[in-house]
Amino acid sequence: MTLTVLLLLASLLALAYAAFNFFKVKKLEEGNELMQKIASYIRGGANTFISIEYKILLVVVLAVAVIVWLALDWYVAVALLIGSVMSASAGMVGMKIATYANVRVTNEANKTKNLGQTLKVAFRGGSVMGLCVAGFALLGLVAVYLLFGRLTGWIDSMEVSSCWLTKIKILRFPNVLSGYALGCSMVAMFNRVGGGIYTKAADMGADLVGKTEAHIPEDDPRNPATIADNVGDNVGDVAGLGSDLLESYVASIVAAIALGYNLIKHAGVSGESLSALYTFPLAFAAVGLISCVIGVFSLLVRNLSKSKNVHKQLNGATWVGAAITLAAGFVLSYFLFKDVNMSNLGFKFGFASPWIGAAVGIIAGILIGIFAEYYTSSDYKPTKILAEASKEGPALTITSGLALGMRSCMAPCIVLGLGIIIAYYTAGLYGVAMSAMGMLSFVALTVSVDTYGPISDNAGGIAEMSQLPEGVREITDTLDAVGNTTAAIGKGFAIGSGGLAALALMLSYMYSLPGETVVNGLPTLNIMEPMTLAGCIVGGALPFLFSGMLIDAVAIAARKMVEEVRRQFKEKPAILEGKEDPDHNQCIKISTEGSIGQMKVPALMAVIIPVVAGLLFGAHFVGGILIGSTVCSIMIAIFTGNAGGAWDNGKKYIEQGGIEGAGKGSPVHDAAVVGDTVGDPLKDTVGPCMDIFIKIMSTVSLVAVSVFSQYNLWSFLGF
Repeated sequence: MTLTVLLLLASLLALAYAAFNFFKVKKLEEGNELMQKIASYIRGGANTFISIEYKILLVVVLAVAVIVWLALDWYVAVALLIGSVMSASAGMVGMKIATYANVRVTNEANKTKNLGQTLKVAFRGGSVMGLCVAGFALLGLVAVYLLFGRLTGWIDSMEVSSCWLTKIKILRFPNVLSGYALGCSMVAMFNRVGGGIYTKAADMGADLVGKTEAHIPEDDPRNPATIADNVGDNVGDVAGLGSDLLESYVASIVAAIALGYNLIKHAGVSGESLSALYTFPLAFAAVGLISCVIGVFSLLVRNLSKSKNVHKQLNGATWVGAAITLAAGFVLSYFLFKDVNMSNLGFKFGFASPWIGAAVGIIAGILIGIFAEYYTSSDYKPTKILAEASKEGPALTITSGLALGMRSCMAPCIVLGLGIIIAYYTAGLYGVAMSAMGMLSFVALTVSVDTYGPISDNAGGIAEMSQLPEGVREITDTLDAVGNTTAAIGKGFAIGSGGLAALALMLSYMYSLPGETVVNGLPTLNIMEPMTLAGCIVGGALPFLFSGMLIDAVAIAARKMVEEVRRQFKEKPAILEGKEDPDHNQCIKISTEGSIGQMKVPALMAVIIPVVAGLLFGAHFVGGILIGSTVCSIMIAIFTGNAGGAWDNGKKYIEQGGIEGAGKGSPVHDAAVVGDTVGDPLKDTVGPCMDIFIKIMSTVSLVAVSVFSQYNLWSFLGF
């Protein structure tokens, strides 16, 4: 009863505060008639895209739900639908507030000429997305917990039951949770892939013709692709981001709970300990969300009129949330584990062991964020050196950026490796799962800070298209530059937590393997077994195939955008003279059709491949795929995110006068724009999709392993 109250309190408090901030932003003035007109175009384009995408997604989700119902049971399918609704709702609300907040941020900058006051409006808009991500995720978990946990009594049962059609034996509640996570993952994949292709196709089309050929400023109203570019920020960097991190958040909670059930089953721990193992992740998430509400509130009630350091203010809110989460988590750990003997699970420090595991995750996340900031912020040496390379032309800009991205992988991976080791030797496998939970325990604040970035970027575009004074654009550019760095930090958190959550899901998967070997409570998978090794090699190649498909999709859509912008400039020269309005709607149509058409195969790949591979070659082959794809995806995500972020901020560093005599329109700036354009699909399409890719593969594999471990072609042929 206490857990139910805590979960409901946290989720409803977050959603209520999100609603308050939503209407608070909406009450602000939108500015002059031209600003309102531009904002309405952006809002209309975003609504059109999301409605088309969600229609396709509805068909896919219903089809998968039917398959899950047939293969497993109805309750897993219902949980999948609940997860899909929660994730889709978060993405929709976040996109809505972003399209309302952008023009209000522009107007605030124009009206007050104050950086701190403008920051507050942008952050208030971003907080709606952040609070909805965690609020909807937790609300869905409450529904699953009450419907399929408490009312049925399944939550405290270790009895296996037979699926109605396939007669496969499964533990009901962990499978319900996996179904919920799968629903969240599917929406996240479509939103991230579709939104990522949309935003980068428009962005590259606008930059390649507008900046490098026509030599007109970014977001110039004469560029037909500018509205589509701004629409893309909302569908990719807001709706996609929100669904992405909601899925990460849910996956980390589900991974910890599912692993708890497997540990009870295989490690010789009494069933009485089960309640503590599943309660701690849920309760930790709830207190983390309440802490985030306090953190958001702490920034919004502050007087920021004299503040010049945007990053300091955003970090301050994050530290408040993290500190309260840690303190509350310690209290939770004490009350849940003080009377429970968990020595068989490797709890080296008694009741504090799982809390230490979560704290390790928080510290690891912060360190990964610091490394991301170091490699992508123009305040530090790597990005400054990258900007200097633009003096020698685009070839060296691209070469230097690739080198920076590759070098940047080492430190975060060391942090992840050490985090796994420390968490394991503190609280066993459960500690590893809790480190992922800890890293995402204050996800509401992480997403709030992330979402403020694209809102500020949109605000700058509206300022440029509305031809407002230069000082307005300076304010929005300052906010946007910090937003690029916070986005890189957020992506570091996402892939770090994604890797840890995928590892925890993988451990639960390995416990489910037929004829599994458990040594000292640890499931083992023989990597040198030919079937597993072959799967590992194939799995390592999959993220590269996936990345290549995404980049191709962006390039195909961007090529059409470039052709359209060139056509309009050629056929209507009065556009560049400012005497005729460009056709924005045609560019929006190209981005929408291109992204919807190109996203289907990559988005479905992560769902289909584990199932097909399992039905053909069995569970050990899929286990190898999970290992190979997880390792390679982590490297690709860090590399692409940091390289792309550094290219973007290196360009902004030049625009802000960082290199003497090399301002906008200079050859040095042109080279930096080329680097930024190369980095666009890397940092905003490939990188963000990698963590979803590995988690959805792990979740699908965990849901389907009961089926293909018994029914696969390889076993049928007698091998």
